[in-house]
Amino acid sequence: MSLFEALGEGLMVTVIGLIIVFAVLIILMLVMMLMKVVFYKPQNDSHHVPSQQVPAPAPVPAAPVEESNMDETELIAVLTAAVAASLNTSTYHLNIKSYRRIENTSPAWNKAGLKDVIDARF
Repeated sequence: MSLFEALGEGLMVTVIGLIIVFAVLIILMLVMMLMKVVFYKPQNDSHHVPSQQVPAPAPVPAAPVEESNMDETELIAVLTAAVAASLNTSTYHLNIKSYRRIENTSPAWNKAGLKDVIDARF
């Protein structure tokens, strides 16, 4: 087998492989387009005529903010101690003038993971 015959066979295998890969990709694209036609039902608002007038739902009142019974001076002392510990300094040099609570909007899986990590350390 000569060098040219080996190169010719290698080229033929490469071309056939590329044709097969692109053929499979085109088949997948067609299947996905068919699934979109079969399963997706677009809603046209311009042609949609409601048979009954549905009233809008009543707005849900916001949950009342719970007042904390914790003493403000105790909270300031805890915050001052935490900041002093993280900065490796004395509480004498710190003066917390104001603070505000922020709402925890992290997902449930994030809260569960954080709880697991904290529980594993203690």
